[in-house]
Formats: sequence, structure tokens, C-alpha cells
Amino acid sequence: MYDTTDITKGLMVEIDGNPYTVVDFQFVNPGKGSAFTRCRFKNLLTGAVLDRTLKSGEKINEANVEERMMEYLYFNGESYTFMDSATYDQIEISASKVGDNAGFMKENTVVKVLFYNDEPVSITLPTFVELEVVETIVADKGNTVTTSYKPATLSTGGTVQVPMFVKNGDVLKVDTRDKSYVERL
Repeated sequence: MYDTTDITKGLMVEIDGNPYTVVDFQFVNPGKGSAFTRCRFKNLLTGAVLDRTLKSGEKINEANVEERMMEYLYFNGESYTFMDSATYDQIEISASKVGDNAGFMKENTVVKVLFYNDEPVSITLPTFVELEVVETIVADKGNTVTTSYKPATLSTGGTVQVPMFVKNGDVLKVDTRDKSYVERL
């Protein structure tokens, strides 16, 4: 059980039988009355956001969550297969749980898999990945001077906006948090 003084961003709690993470919180101590904490929670299963006010001293349950480092092996058309780096156990995670991360995940990438009650809930990619551009339009001469962007399809199927000087075959460093171009390698 957590007390309201234990609340921090990223804390995993269980509310009404569902796992939530604390997205934002604010401790309020009014001049009159008792102190309270305003919290914004995000459901780990559905992504729904819940705003709740907790009185000072109120208890909330700890979520039964665990993060494991796993290696992405392959996609079989319906689900993604991952291998636990410590035990070599393999699990399959549905494409809906992987979401748009799939476009930035190449084989043998080590990711964090979040489990709730021993069921995989979501994955977190490394902050930066290096991927090759397989398709992009050719820049017109003169357009390379301005800071305009064009779409580029990566070897994993993901798409990012890149500067005009990037061409097919270039290897890019991509930030997976916001799916953006960082630099050409």
C-alpha cells in the first residue's frame, strides 16, 4: 500500500482492479481545511486517463507489475515474439499491444516489456535506434538550403520526417519517444 506522500510520477498503482501509472500530481495544502493531492492516472491496459483527488493520508494499492528485458525475435503476421534475456523463455505479444512501436523495432532489439499479473501489457523501446532509409523522395536542387522536411520510410516500416538532404540508403538515428529524426550517421 502506498500513502499519498509516496506518490511520484511513474508510480504504478492499482485502482478498481486496473493498473495505472501516475502521469501528474500536485500536493495542495489550503489555508483552511485538510491537505490533499490531485492526481492524474493513465490506465496501462486501455490508455484512459483518470483524474482523482486523494485526501492526505489516504492509501492506494500497489500494482502487481514487473518490467523484464526481452529481445525481439520476429513477427509471424499476427503477433510479435520476444525472448527473455535471462531465462530464454519466449512469449508472443499481439500487434495491438506493440502498437506503433513496431515501425521502429528491428530484430534482436532489446526492449522493456511491462507485465501486469504475469501478462504482457506494453513495451518500451530503447531511446534511440539506428535504421536505414528505404524510400524517400529526391530533393530538388535548391530545396536543401531551407529547413523543409519530407517523409522517409525506414527499413522496419516506420515513417519519420527528415531534412531534404537525406536519401535512400542513409542510416538515421531516430528518437523512439516521439518518433523523430535525430541525425544522419
